[in-house]
Amino acid sequence: MTQISPIHVVGGGLAGSEAAWQIASAGVPVVLHEMRPVRGTEAHKTEGLAELVCSNSFRSDDAATNAVGLLHAEMRRMGSIIMRMGDAHQVPAGGALAVDRDAFSAAVTAELEAHPLVTIERGEIAGLPPAEWDSVIVATGPLTSPALAQAILDVTGETSLAFFDAIAPIVHFDSVDMDTAWFQSRYDKAGPGGTGADYINCPMDREQYEAFIDALLAAEKTEFKEWEGTPYFDGCLPIEVMAERGRETLRWGPMKPVGLTNKHNPTVKAYAVVQLRQDNKLGTLFNMTGFQTKLKYGEQASIFRMIPGLQNAEFARLGGIHRNTYLNSPKVLDETLRLKAMPRLRFAGQITGCEGYVESAAIGGMAGRMAAAERLGREASLPPVTTAHGALINHITGGHVTTIDEGPRSFQPMNVNFGLFPPLTQAPTKAEDGSRLRGTAKTQARKKALSARALADLDIWLGEVRLAAAE
Repeated sequence: MTQISPIHVVGGGLAGSEAAWQIASAGVPVVLHEMRPVRGTEAHKTEGLAELVCSNSFRSDDAATNAVGLLHAEMRRMGSIIMRMGDAHQVPAGGALAVDRDAFSAAVTAELEAHPLVTIERGEIAGLPPAEWDSVIVATGPLTSPALAQAILDVTGETSLAFFDAIAPIVHFDSVDMDTAWFQSRYDKAGPGGTGADYINCPMDREQYEAFIDALLAAEKTEFKEWEGTPYFDGCLPIEVMAERGRETLRWGPMKPVGLTNKHNPTVKAYAVVQLRQDNKLGTLFNMTGFQTKLKYGEQASIFRMIPGLQNAEFARLGGIHRNTYLNSPKVLDETLRLKAMPRLRFAGQITGCEGYVESAAIGGMAGRMAAAERLGREASLPPVTTAHGALINHITGGHVTTIDEGPRSFQPMNVNFGLFPPLTQAPTKAEDGSRLRGTAKTQARKKALSARALADLDIWLGEVRLAAAE
């Protein structure tokens, strides 16, 4: 094994630590580069690997009906160091997996330091990794050093890694009331990639619109951090700011009703219309067009459910405008997370456009597995898109819809959620007692079926990977 050239991992957060562990576990030497404590960051407090800089929660551990809990289960089956140490150092948190952050980081650091195939080097990688490093995983997250960020930009030809991200809420399609809403493009126009019926339209009468504006104006808003500045620009104003500029502003902006006819009630003209546009290729997620917002999350959910057709909406993510750091991954990465312009570089973690501790670690683990397989002369095998790992990679590398109309880049960071999974070929319709499933019970049954399918498909894939490794 000592004759195998090492793989280099840049960044010792959750993604980098998991990547290094998976590489070493495959029998391949790995050098893990972490710039702390030689060079610190605004957020980190220690020099430990896998330091949790915000929450100490890995969120729900329910593998049956929660997508992140399913991701936990998949990672455990794949020998994840992050999940093993999370389980070993958990603290009470109800149905969530929360950890003692200091003990967790110390344990991950100790395990990696003790592994004979892992070398930890402290110091900043300023600029592109040296050319002689023929296999590198960049897992530097949102705190990528300026020199490395600029080098990445120079290679990709992109204009920015750090920018203000305007995010509209994203809704699960199957939670939209299509007896109230309908599909239609304004003036039935079929744009690039469209059919002329590309938007879900939710109509409001005057009374509903006025109540909606009142709720927007009264709602609590979050403020920008001092270092973020004020990123508002025309065409990307938060909806509550537009409402403050005049009660009719939204009705002549993103909520204008012109060019639309309600198929459920063709003779009545809507006073305002909220449109939702397909957000992923599967057609399971739709974003609320023009609805970027700084409303607090609790306020968003209650106010947006005032919209006819969205009264039972389930949100894959809520809206926001904030400074973010990630690649335009569907454009610059291939399906195995390699940089198209420089395939020796593979990316992992939050910089690829996933959100959350667990998601970052999971993508780090997959990047490590793929890099190790290539080093050992095997194909970098991808997990099925029916699994949580596969669904996340699919989103990162091209599972989204670019846009129907001309506009800014649309790829946005995403937590794992069931909207990223391919729909079931046959969704459950009856309970064990033979009664027809309805409402919440039907939703829970669907999630259980998606989770069961994911774990079954993951087990088959892992068996195939082990068989290939043994040959």
